[in-house]
Amino acid sequence: MSFAHPHHQETVRGVGFALGAYLCWGLFPLYWKPLASIAPLEILFHRIVWSALLLAGLLVYLGTHRVVLRAFTQPRVLLLFTASSLCLSANWLTYIWAVNHDRVVEASLGYYINPLMNVVLGALFLAERLTRVQKAAIALAAAGVAWLSFGVGQVPWIALLLAVSFALYGLLRKTAKLASLEGLALETFLLMPWALIGLAWLAKRGEAGILHSTPTVTALLVGAGFVTTVPLLFFAGAARRLKLATLGVIQYLSPTLQFLLGVWLYHEPLGAERLAGFAMIWSALALYSVAGWRDFKREQARLAEKSV
Repeated sequence: MSFAHPHHQETVRGVGFALGAYLCWGLFPLYWKPLASIAPLEILFHRIVWSALLLAGLLVYLGTHRVVLRAFTQPRVLLLFTASSLCLSANWLTYIWAVNHDRVVEASLGYYINPLMNVVLGALFLAERLTRVQKAAIALAAAGVAWLSFGVGQVPWIALLLAVSFALYGLLRKTAKLASLEGLALETFLLMPWALIGLAWLAKRGEAGILHSTPTVTALLVGAGFVTTVPLLFFAGAARRLKLATLGVIQYLSPTLQFLLGVWLYHEPLGAERLAGFAMIWSALALYSVAGWRDFKREQARLAEKSV
């Protein structure tokens, strides 16, 4: 009779959590598209408010609410999370706008570029040294963006804004010592007063879409907190169980699903010239990922030799 090794079981669970997180994020356009009748800014306000309420309940249930309360007495932590919350809200707003203005394909490009943007910011702000392969991958991706900007004649500003805002968010969160759930809770709590003011202002002007929406749209707006929090919990579960190299490979599932939805379900245009720009960026990611995986395997082998 054989039993699976506990470490193997945890790895399998981790892969399951990672697939759950990236599947949710990859299928986000299916959730935001039915809300096209609501202004993107109002959707953002609802996403913040309902996420904050759900996260508050989760923190109390898990008994970690005191960690977040203590953060409100630490000026440096508050400053960092104020900055990260602004980056996060800019990312959310841009993505919602892109989906509801038929720019899902370009939004997917932003999340393809994001890993390379992380490398660039690491070199600029954390003094991380770039390998020759990383430099080549960044140069190839930059060539792809330049081709889309000048060859196709359309600067991919949505993709760039999504990539930069999320990379800056990741950089700020790396320097702020709060776990993912508590960190997101603090960010939404900092944004919540402004979101409530925004919703009140829209209601006073008679421009609050939720007041004139169908029950389905209302339910989707309220459910925005749930669909925001659940993938994060999945991701936290995956991050605790998997190597970063494994997560790095699985992360491409999300933009790939978005890209396929944009092309095949929403029939967004993708001509040969535009596809050539995407191909350059995909090639850069392939180069970066293969090199990263090889470095990871070499490091594992070196550690194994040390332990003998």
